Amino acid sequence: MNIVIFGPPGAGKGTQSKFIEKKFNLYQLSTGEFLRKETLKKTSIGNKISSVINSGSLVSDEIVSDLIEKIISDSKYKNRIIFDGYPRNLNQAKNLDNLLNKYNQKIDLVLKLSVSLETIKKRISERRALEKRPDDNENVAIKRYQTYEKSTEPVIEYYKKLNLLKVVDGERSIDQISIEISDIISSI
Repeated sequence: MNIVIFGPPGAGKGTQSKFIEKKFNLYQLSTGEFLRKETLKKTSIGNKISSVINSGSLVSDEIVSDLIEKIISDSKYKNRIIFDGYPRNLNQAKNLDNLLNKYNQKIDLVLKLSVSLETIKKRISERRALEKRPDDNENVAIKRYQTYEKSTEPVIEYYKKLNLLKVVDGERSIDQISIEISDIISSI
């Protein structure tokens, strides 16, 4: 099964994706992690990505699509992918459908973690203290939240029309969210 998990930065996508990955033997494809790893390599593309991320903007669809296709095309991940943080806009959603079709796959479920901006600011501040991520500061968090909300609204509607969307209350504890997600996946 292929799953898309949505939520603004700090919503717990990574935490829940790791849980799903372990419980259901899937592969977490975190575009954020892929992009951060690329920035650590200090390549020209890595430096470009770093500049975009630190400004609170989103990396271009083309760069992200190339990273995604590398995983989708690998047979060991076929129908076992959790798309964590992708797609973020309607073009990416349609591109993902095309890439999956190209490799005989599809999206089976879309999870949206619904979380308020106040909760995000609190979580980002806590995460910054623990992980020291350069993109974790309140101003960047607010901008990323607003960008996320604006750009993903059409994507959420797109998946809703395809009857793939399940909204999960992301304000609750990690365990409560994990239990609900597990129940949703098990029922498919």
